[in-house]
Amino acid sequence: MKFANSKNPSERNAKTDAKIAALLDKPPEAPVAAHGDQSIVLVTRIRLARNLAENPFPGWAKEAQRGAILAKCEDAVSRIPQMKRSTTLKMTELTEVERDVLVERHIISRELSASKQGSGVIISRDLGSAVMINEEDHLRIAVLKPGLQLKRLWSAISAIDDALEDTLDYAFNAKLGYLTACPTNLGTALRASSMMHLPAMVITGQMEKVVRAVNQLGLVVRGLHGEGSDASGSIFQISNQTTLGESEASILKRLSGVLETIVDQEVNARERLLDGDARKLYDKIGRAYGLLKNSYVLSSTEALNLLSLVRLGAGVGVFPENSRPRIDQLFTLCQAGHIQYAEKTAKAAPERDTFRATMLRAEFENFTRPDFNLSGKN
Repeated sequence: MKFANSKNPSERNAKTDAKIAALLDKPPEAPVAAHGDQSIVLVTRIRLARNLAENPFPGWAKEAQRGAILAKCEDAVSRIPQMKRSTTLKMTELTEVERDVLVERHIISRELSASKQGSGVIISRDLGSAVMINEEDHLRIAVLKPGLQLKRLWSAISAIDDALEDTLDYAFNAKLGYLTACPTNLGTALRASSMMHLPAMVITGQMEKVVRAVNQLGLVVRGLHGEGSDASGSIFQISNQTTLGESEASILKRLSGVLETIVDQEVNARERLLDGDARKLYDKIGRAYGLLKNSYVLSSTEALNLLSLVRLGAGVGVFPENSRPRIDQLFTLCQAGHIQYAEKTAKAAPERDTFRATMLRAEFENFTRPDFNLSGKN
C-alpha cells in the first residue's frame, strides 16, 4: 500500500504488506454490552513499564543497542502462551498513516509512533494485549478490555509479566522497585486507566470539579489520546499518577473506587438533565443526529462531539441501546488516520473533512430514527 506524500517505509515487502493489511483492514472492535457500566466506561487499560538490567534506556541507547534489545524482547514475547499467533510490527515498516491508525485504536502510544530505529510492537491475536518495545522504556506491556474490569485485567497482565520475567532480567531495585526511564514510573511502574464517556457532566458543567477532586486523590484526567490531548466527544481518560510506595492492589482499589463514583455521578447527571428540561437535552441530541445525517463537511472534533450526543441518546432511550457499539466504532473510524487509511492516501484536512461527512451521511441514512417521548417531561 502506498500513501501520497509519505516516505516509503524501510524493510517493507509483500509479506509485511499482507501482515499489516490483515491487522488494519479489520474494523475496530465493537464491545459487547456485557456490563452495566459500559455505556459510560468504554475501555479499561493497564500498562506495566519494564526495562532490561544492564542496558541503557531507549532514549540513551545507540542504534545497534536498540536493535539488539528489540530482537531479544521480540523473541521473549513471542514465546509466551498469552502472545501465541501474535503480530509483530516494527515502526520502520509502517507508514505515518498506519502508525496513526494504531494510535487511534489505542494499540500504540504517540511516543512509539514517533520513535526511531529499533522500536516495535507485538499485538495479540484478539487485540486485547500489546507489548511496545523501545518506547520510553524497553517494554511497555498493556492489556485492555471493554467496561470496568480492573481485576480481570490485572490477572491477565500479571500472567504476561511473570512469563516474561522468567526469561528476561528486569532492572529492579529493592528500595525503588522497577527502574524506569521516567522517575514518576518507579515502583510498581503500573498505569491503570479507564476511558469514560461523560457528556452529561460536561453539559451540566461538573467536569472541572471532578478534575480537581480526582487530582487531589493522586489521579489524573486526560483527553481521548492521553497526555496533551483534548476531551473531544466528552471522552476522558482517568488514571493513577503515582506508582512509587504503593502496591498494585492499593492502586487498583483506589482507582476502582473513584471510577465507580464517577459512573454514579454521570448517571445522576443524566437523570437531572431528563428531569430538569428534557426538551433541551433532546434538542441537542436531535440536532446532532440531523447534522450527522446531512452535513457535507465535518472536522474530526465536530464529528466526535456529534457522535457523543448520539451516544448519549442511546444511553437515555432516544436511540436503541444496541446502536451504541456501532457508534463506538464510528468514534474511531472518523479520526484522521482512519479516514486517510480508508482512502488509501494522505489527504489534506479539507479533503478528510469532506470524506468524513460523506461516510457519516451514509452511516446515518439507515440509522434508527430518534424516538423523542416527551410524555411527562418538562
